[in-house]
Amino acid sequence: MLLIGLTGNIAAGKTAVARHFAAWGATLIDADELSREAVAPGTPALAAIARRWGAAVLAPDGSLDRAALRAVVFADAAERMALNAIVHPEVARRRDAAVAAAVARGDRLVVCDIPLLFEAGLEDAVAGIVLVDAPRAVRLGRLMRDRGLDAAAAGAMIDAQWPSERKRSRAHWIIDNTGTLADLEARARTVFDAINAAATESRQR
Repeated sequence: MLLIGLTGNIAAGKTAVARHFAAWGATLIDADELSREAVAPGTPALAAIARRWGAAVLAPDGSLDRAALRAVVFADAAERMALNAIVHPEVARRRDAAVAAAVARGDRLVVCDIPLLFEAGLEDAVAGIVLVDAPRAVRLGRLMRDRGLDAAAAGAMIDAQWPSERKRSRAHWIIDNTGTLADLEARARTVFDAINAAATESRQR
């Protein structure tokens, strides 16, 4: 099995690339989905979040109010670190279980979609890294357009992650998302074919 990490800063287009990879046959393990499971009602992580930040970050039904929590953690690096300390171990446990299940099934190519792969120090946990990237100004515009954020809020979300330049030098494959959706799909396909070939070669060894 070849285990690949897929990452990209917010609004770079990583989710679209992940969908393509899954449609083309890769087993996709989505960190965002795992993080939602980790903070679902009744979980230890949600209870820890409620103890730390109170009812203000909970919806009326007791589930996590993600927008309220984002407003807190993106404004303060220490609060963001506290949240990561609660959520990341739970996500890692679920990811490890999903990878183990893929190994047991004999899956050939597994892609872990991990937005904070570099920030979380997970470079050595995968055999190769795909980075989806776009210029900061482009990502800022997408956040303001698609999420209705003002420039300050969008900028805070971008600044909460490592800058693209720091990630590009560490990635094995880079997909630049500066054109159309068709352009993105074509570039993703080129990278996927390279990864798929590597997975085949790895299996034949």
